[in-house]
Amino acid sequence: MVENGRRITVTPQQLAALGEGAIAYVREMAVEELRGKFPGMPELAPGTKLWALFAANGQPILLADGPEAALAGAFQNDLKPVSLH
Repeated sequence: MVENGRRITVTPQQLAALGEGAIAYVREMAVEELRGKFPGMPELAPGTKLWALFAANGQPILLADGPEAALAGAFQNDLKPVSLH
């Protein structure tokens, strides 16, 4: 990154900490993708889609059956949801 004509280096640790405790993202995922991220998740039919809320650093926070419930979870945890593309 360049700022004011100077090159600024960001370490992987600094990058991972950006938005920590303040930002989260919501993502629709198939149950097969979620098993490794949410240990102890109950057995669900293959192909089932759920909405997951993740902290800015990728830490899983909660699962929901729809995007509205996942967004509500972000607000309940005082997190600002952002969109990822």
